[in-house]
Amino acid sequence: MTAWHPPLPSLPPLPPADSGAPIRVLICEDQALVRAGYVTIFSAQPDMEVVGEAADGRAAVEAARALRPDVAVMDIRMPLLDGIEATRQLAGPGTTTRTRILVVTTFNVDAYVYEALRAGASGFLLKDAPPTELVNGVRTVVRGESLLAPAVTRTLIGEFAARVRAPDGPAPAPAPAPGPGAGPDAAREREQEQERERLKVLTPREHEVLGLLSAGLSNAEIAAELVLSAETVKTYVSRILTKLDLRDRVQAVVLAYRAGVAPGRH
Repeated sequence: MTAWHPPLPSLPPLPPADSGAPIRVLICEDQALVRAGYVTIFSAQPDMEVVGEAADGRAAVEAARALRPDVAVMDIRMPLLDGIEATRQLAGPGTTTRTRILVVTTFNVDAYVYEALRAGASGFLLKDAPPTELVNGVRTVVRGESLLAPAVTRTLIGEFAARVRAPDGPAPAPAPAPGPGAGPDAAREREQEQERERLKVLTPREHEVLGLLSAGLSNAEIAAELVLSAETVKTYVSRILTKLDLRDRVQAVVLAYRAGVAPGRH
């Protein structure tokens, strides 16, 4: 049975880092061999420097607050404090100075992905990603954009689609003596209607862009599909995020599925 999760929190987008200086990277990974590999990969990039390492979640939080990196590459399973809680302390709601977090883990599990995003992570990659993808992932997050590995995107979208569009599936045990309309299915239906109401502020063209965005297309692919310039698409995406009070395109994808308006979900 798939657990139903509350909405992702709305967090203001992080601005791009200073493009004139090297990207300051903090490595948060409990396995020494993997940590050394990350250091080697990032140190070899002309536009990056590794400013610190942490072998547990508590040390990761302390190092990030002391070193102020442009991005922290964060594992999930770490001693003392797991990566999700460390991310929440560094980038979640209520943090005064947020740190960009790129979660890199072996666990392609919906609960981990979702909780990492709720905690404030800007990106999520799997450890089997090639070095070029890892390096480009850091650059993407530092530009103020969000990033999800394709396999993670399929998992996340699939789970949200199932939650929103499968009312006949197994449901969690109800509370004692629930009243009419109080079950989880009714709650999902109300949520879907609320999300659709939110989407009414978008123009028809913005709806098109959101649909293609939720299908996993990049700005360049959306531009080709709609015969627009990539810069125009970027403007549309920015307007969508602003109008819907969303942090990034990941939240836009989630919202589209919660509203039941993503491609193939009508």
